[in-house]
Parts: sequence; C-alpha cells; structure tokens
Amino acid sequence: MDLAHAYAISGQQSEARKMLDEFKEDLSRGNHVSPYDVAILHLDLGETDQALEWLEKSYAERERAIVRLKVIPDVDPLRSDPRFAELIQHVGLWQK
Repeated sequence: MDLAHAYAISGQQSEARKMLDEFKEDLSRGNHVSPYDVAILHLDLGETDQALEWLEKSYAERERAIVRLKVIPDVDPLRSDPRFAELIQHVGLWQK
C-alpha cells in the first residue's frame, strides 16, 4: 500500500490504479485489505466519493485507524465535505 501511495502522490497514477485494482482483487478472493488504506489511496488519486465510501467501510469494520480521522493530514482534502463531517459524528469525533 505504501508503494501505491508513493506512485499516486508522485504523479504515477496509472501504476497506483493498477495496484489499487490488485488490492480490490485480493479483497474479492477473501484476503484482508484495509478499507482505510484503500480510502487513502482513492484520496491520493483525487477520488473523493470513493474515498468516503471506503472510509465508511473502515468505520463499519471498526478499524483502529478510523479514530484518527480528526487529526490525520491524509484526509485534509475531505475536511470541507459535509459527508466527512457526518462520518466524524458517526465515529464519535465531534468536529468544531
């Protein structure tokens, strides 16, 4: 996932998308892939809707990383999105 992240933020989006497809294929085979990591990769690729969808999955799976949403800079592009504010409330991290 770190390599895919590096590809995405360095402008090698086709490589990042290829790896993202592989992660999703792993998921379809029953292997564990962190929805939180998939969300961040979507966000790196500029795919806000998909990122929020995967963050919701992360919340549903009670991933530990989800409790850092309010402070982690990876999600800064989502902070003004009302759907993100709703997610923060669901998680129990009230936004001010």
